Amino acid sequence: MTDAEDRKPQSDEARMAFAPPAGVEVGDSESETTSEFALPKGLDVPQAPVQEHEGSAFSTPSGYSIEDAPTAFTPATGIPKISLTKDLPWQDRMRTMLRMPVAERPAPERMPKAEEEGPAVPRVLDLTLRIGELLLAGGEGAEDVEAAMFAVCRSYGLDRCEPNVTFTLLSVSYQPSLVDDPVSASRTVRRRGTDYTRLAAVFQLVDDLSDPETHISLEEAYGRLAEIRRNRHPYPTWVLTGASGLLAGAASVLVGGDLIVFIAAMLGAMLGDRLAWLCAGRGLPEFYQFTVAAMPPAAIGVALTLAHVDVKASAVITGGLFALLPGRALVAGVQDGLTGFYITASARLLEVMYFFVGIVIGVLVILYFGVNLGARLTPDEALHAPERPYWQIAASMLLSLTFAVLLQQERSTVLAVTLNGGVAWVVYGAMYYVGEFSAVASTAAAAGLVGLFGQLLSRYRFASALPYTTAAIGPLLPGSATYFGLLWIAQNDVNQGLVSLATAASLAMAIAIGVNLGSEISRLFLRSPGAATAASRRAAKRTRGF
Repeated sequence: MTDAEDRKPQSDEARMAFAPPAGVEVGDSESETTSEFALPKGLDVPQAPVQEHEGSAFSTPSGYSIEDAPTAFTPATGIPKISLTKDLPWQDRMRTMLRMPVAERPAPERMPKAEEEGPAVPRVLDLTLRIGELLLAGGEGAEDVEAAMFAVCRSYGLDRCEPNVTFTLLSVSYQPSLVDDPVSASRTVRRRGTDYTRLAAVFQLVDDLSDPETHISLEEAYGRLAEIRRNRHPYPTWVLTGASGLLAGAASVLVGGDLIVFIAAMLGAMLGDRLAWLCAGRGLPEFYQFTVAAMPPAAIGVALTLAHVDVKASAVITGGLFALLPGRALVAGVQDGLTGFYITASARLLEVMYFFVGIVIGVLVILYFGVNLGARLTPDEALHAPERPYWQIAASMLLSLTFAVLLQQERSTVLAVTLNGGVAWVVYGAMYYVGEFSAVASTAAAAGLVGLFGQLLSRYRFASALPYTTAAIGPLLPGSATYFGLLWIAQNDVNQGLVSLATAASLAMAIAIGVNLGSEISRLFLRSPGAATAASRRAAKRTRGF
């Protein structure tokens, strides 16, 4: 191209619309084509984050904390707000949490512990299982055992845990997040013992652990649990034997016995208790212990009849049966069934059946020999028990008192349960003797009041309801119906005997259901956490059996 052509001006089409005119100095920064969204010069530009390794949709982001994160999703019904306040028993607070899905449970509040980085997960699970073992071995219901285990885990920040309770096996699993491996532990309940003093101490430990204002380290919790295990029973062996005798004597007075019957039933029950302790020391199963313990009261009753002593021999045998009937295990089994723990309920009721069969065999053997020796045992004589309300009320209170001693209860609870047993018998006597209601309906109503009062007392003291209910149902146990059935069978009237045993089973179920219903009524009308929401106490909703 020539110099003349260079000096020739270019046409408008020959240059861009955004080209700077001639004579305008253009800086180097504008020599490049930029976007209209480019940041002006001098504005701080945030640094781009470091590219992370690509993971799955469920990968946990860096710096993510599950306690500080918002809820993963919101259900259609909304997230229920739950107030875990201290003015409510920990059983209600933890039961509310357990009945909610894991994704809907609110995260636990931050609670500083003695450990700087928090305790190790396996040690927390081990402490949880040891506490659950003591509660289950002491006769506590499966739902309350699960609530206690959940409370212990939650107190140390393990909110994504799932406890599981069966009759002899405890297990708990914890999964920190959806991508972490779960940690599981289990423990087998080998031995069972009745000590409500130890049970109350474990409840107090769980209550302290679940209190946000009480900071107990894991080592301190282990120390308190070891101290609870080392504590001896509050009553010595000779006191338990005497309480067993007084219980049988009081029961004989309830069914029309006099002073001689009272002493005879007392001696028979004490002898049976000592024989049962001897069998236990030799390692015999509980089935044979119940069989042996049922024989002495029946033998003394038959001996009085053969000696032609003018006493009510049937009351002696009935009193001995009262001291052996497994009312505690029956109530716990029915409670587990009503709350949805069917496997545990089946195992508990099967245990009750074995104990009952052992009692039946022990009494039937004695009655069979007594009938063959010419003993005149007539079931009809016990059907016409005299109405002695004052003596019977006093006997029912004595029966509840001695039952509480046999259960190794704290001395502070003995008076309350004694009064509760007296009220139960007053209600039963007023309905059965005065109102002429059926025995089953009268028993169910009295047991319902026992459960209601027991639940109120337990809430007042933030303790288990078992020490306030189990001993109070003692006067309502079907000892007479059981004896009638066994006597009919011994006299070869199997049909009448089975009818009487069915009546005894109906009375036992009425006691268990009444106690549980009274407890549920108290929970229904008393203030509970999250009561403003429908999800406060969820249960399985079923229609027409589906």
